[in-house]
Amino acid sequence: MIEVKNLTKYYKGSLGAAVKNASLTAMPGEITVLLGPNGAGKSTTIKSIVNLLSYNGEILICGYPNNSLEAKKQFGYIPEVPVLYDLLTVDESIEFIGKAYRLENYKETGNKYLELFQLTQQRHKLAKELSKGMKQKLSMILALLIQPKALLVDEPMVGLDPASIEEVLNLLVELKNQGTSILISTHIIDVVNEIWDCAYIMNHGEIIRRIHRGEEGSETLKQIFFEATAEEE
Repeated sequence: MIEVKNLTKYYKGSLGAAVKNASLTAMPGEITVLLGPNGAGKSTTIKSIVNLLSYNGEILICGYPNNSLEAKKQFGYIPEVPVLYDLLTVDESIEFIGKAYRLENYKETGNKYLELFQLTQQRHKLAKELSKGMKQKLSMILALLIQPKALLVDEPMVGLDPASIEEVLNLLVELKNQGTSILISTHIIDVVNEIWDCAYIMNHGEIIRRIHRGEEGSETLKQIFFEATAEEE
């Protein structure tokens, strides 16, 4: 579970809060999406969850403070721009994470995801030699290697071809069915339209709408998003 409680963040020199008293929960066995226009506060929220920023409020990962070792052991993060070790090969990157987290059977898990993402033939390439899409796939593999109970995904489909997007969507549904808490931040609402369970809409630093699948009536998630953000404007 990912719990954000009363998150508030001010940047130095800013006239107002980048995020103001925002609360959200990504439940186990659900895919929760965080939506919002540019400048809504999504990036600040994500960086706070990952513990890259100081903030006011409380953020828990599976019941533990997000800066604790217990939380980090159960938390996977896939950033919009992959952060890789350029001079390590794909295999070496997997081995580094496996040993750093003291994971059992990390090689078998890595091989499974290498095959799924069709990176088996790239395993001896340096990370810097990979294409944009392959770097994104490797970033996903490294996050999933620890078999996280909570997963945060920021714009997961950037750089992926249609076939890879379908693979990722199927994988996210599979992880959800295994009980993983999944929080996705995205601008591309259509991509998550078939898999989301709960959605939070953010604007001007605040959560302005929360909706569960089945509550939207005849409206699509995209329609609800545009209505909610238009009302705010």
